[in-house]
Amino acid sequence: MSVFRARACRLACLLVALSVVSTHASPSKFFQAATQAEFLKGDVESLSVDSQGRLVLGPATELVYETSAPFLWSMIAGSDGSLFVGTGNEGKVFRIDPQGKGSIFFDPPELEVHALAPAPNGGLYVASSPDGRIYKVDRDGKNTVFFDPDDKYIWSLAADSKGNLFAGTGEHGVIYKITPDGTGTRFYETKATHATALAFDKAGNLLVGTESPGRVLRIDPDGKAFVLLDSPYTEVRALHFDEKGMLYVVALSGRSSGGAPPAIPDDRSPLSSGDAGRTPVASVSAEITSVSIVDVPGAAPSGGSTRENRRASKGAIYRIAPDGLWDAIWESRDDAPYDLTFAPDGALIVGTGNKGKIYRLDGDPVRPMLLARASAQQITAFHKDARGRLYYATANPGKLFRLSTERTTRGTYESEPHDAQIVSTWGTLSWHGVASADNQIEVFTRSGNTETPDETWSPWSTAYKLPDGSAITSPKARYLQWRAVLTGKGAGPVLTSVTAAYLQRNLRPQVRSITIHPPGIVFQKPFTTGEPDLAGFDDQTTPDRRLASAAMIAQQGPANTASLGRRTYQKGLQTLVWKADDENDDDLMYDVLYRREGETGWKTLRRAVSEPILVWDTTTVPNGTYFVKIVASDLPSNPAGLALTGELDSPALEIDNTPPAIAIQSVKFEAGRTTVVFDAKDDHSPIQRVEFSLDGQRWRAVFPKDGVADSKDEHYELVLEGELSERGLILRASDALNNVATGHVERPARGR
Repeated sequence: MSVFRARACRLACLLVALSVVSTHASPSKFFQAATQAEFLKGDVESLSVDSQGRLVLGPATELVYETSAPFLWSMIAGSDGSLFVGTGNEGKVFRIDPQGKGSIFFDPPELEVHALAPAPNGGLYVASSPDGRIYKVDRDGKNTVFFDPDDKYIWSLAADSKGNLFAGTGEHGVIYKITPDGTGTRFYETKATHATALAFDKAGNLLVGTESPGRVLRIDPDGKAFVLLDSPYTEVRALHFDEKGMLYVVALSGRSSGGAPPAIPDDRSPLSSGDAGRTPVASVSAEITSVSIVDVPGAAPSGGSTRENRRASKGAIYRIAPDGLWDAIWESRDDAPYDLTFAPDGALIVGTGNKGKIYRLDGDPVRPMLLARASAQQITAFHKDARGRLYYATANPGKLFRLSTERTTRGTYESEPHDAQIVSTWGTLSWHGVASADNQIEVFTRSGNTETPDETWSPWSTAYKLPDGSAITSPKARYLQWRAVLTGKGAGPVLTSVTAAYLQRNLRPQVRSITIHPPGIVFQKPFTTGEPDLAGFDDQTTPDRRLASAAMIAQQGPANTASLGRRTYQKGLQTLVWKADDENDDDLMYDVLYRREGETGWKTLRRAVSEPILVWDTTTVPNGTYFVKIVASDLPSNPAGLALTGELDSPALEIDNTPPAIAIQSVKFEAGRTTVVFDAKDDHSPIQRVEFSLDGQRWRAVFPKDGVADSKDEHYELVLEGELSERGLILRASDALNNVATGHVERPARGR
């Protein structure tokens, strides 16, 4: 294809996408993956996600051997280059030769083999559980019971330079020292539930990792212990020294000593004494559904307390220096680390569950890289052979893999299903990356209306090969998923971001409520921190001013929930406030209509109101009972033909701007008393209050003859002791809508 034709094709695709945009709600929304955290939410196969958030071809992975067991828990190498793996729930030990041929090497009666150690003359020590025993198996597979303690579990083995074997046990956390002739004695009681990991340092001290609590102890040859690390995690699973003598600790949250549910299923986490008869429940599902974000905070201060900050983490990697200072160099809220090893350049390789991810941790502070994904749920053990090849054992299911130093030639990535919230129209899909002539990046999409993709989803589309944007061809739906396929040689292609545009189906706005404030109550505008009002610029705006206003609303809250301002009173004004929303987050405008009781047609009070508040000057209409209708429209965000409205009628609203009338019937002075008989009438609202004053300052209430002020026509008889002064008295009557009338009563002439 010529350059001209390619550009024309790309322009045509963009025009198609823009035509889609022009007939639906605006603005468009976007799904995007452009960072490591975003890419880690999807599924990878034969790809890596580096610390810069790039998808690249990952190391080639080879299945070496697949056992019949659901769990591979332990792995060591034999003198001839063969690998021995201990399994569960069958409790078998398999031997896999360098060519990948495997067979059962030893099958004890117990169900689990959690620890292996080399024995003299090419033999093997095998620790089994439950009802733990240690077997000594020679190179031909002949076995004898080497040590049989009373403890339920044997979790770990380590041999010192003198040929003594040390065994970490549970349920009482006892460590045994077993001489070459099989004589075992209690070497140390950890006061933990289980002793899960053992290792020796260069000085001959025994390092012990425990469960419940998750600690690391250093025990000298005389049995004197010192706690190096008291972690906030339940279990210390593995201990490894690098060439510089730094101790790396793998800690995770498994079962607590109180018998709480496991944080990660189908693992080997030791149990409390209340679960003594338990064996792991087999699960051979290899389904992988997602990759989660890994949190990598800065290293904690050496020896500092980090317990509160790590409560939600599933696991961590600690580094302990020879002088005892430690750092938490990596932790994860989504992945539980099981084991680690070292790359030739000193980087850490960490195997995790329950998504079968292998991370490479490099730098200071460490930068994580998702190196590979296994077709299993947990990566339980690592081994490097003499040629530098990396083997890893898995659980769920139990397999042995080899990781190559060469990159694979093809890898795929599937994003998490993206939720558009409602059925939406898809716009363009664009991506950024680097691909040479020998490399290729292809991106596909599919859509559906179920949260998890299933057979009801659309098939994968054809490849979108234009990085700058192609119209998405998947059907309209609520969910969208994209897949990237990278192929190439050598370093291969690099994918740095993928963006998919979508337009939600336009939904009708909703007017949720209308508040009618008392007559005359109005609110002064509060001082704003946004754009000030401009003289001569009423009812106008600019894009910049709209953005500034939107930023202020985002900070202070929407107008219909923010403070209305200082309350004040102005007769004849009526404040209406309403609440409205739009599920598309469209901008709204409002028409305010009214009608008088008995009328069927609505009259326009105000059109295109931008704020959900209106003050009505009710002196412009006759007294009466009125109703208000608020009509919300999403026209500001949609073409005229596709805009939708929602409306709501208010409760009855009384308008009365006419004061009552006071009619004096008679004024008499008899027997030392003055009696004033009068009526108070109103043409619309009930008489609410009548008062009198003899001096114009102090007012006292007058109650109607029937005792209740509840009608538009009330009759009063006011009796006062003595005779009125020459000033007479003043009457004041108020109706229910605060209209006030006054009347003057003169002193009656004598004899009247």
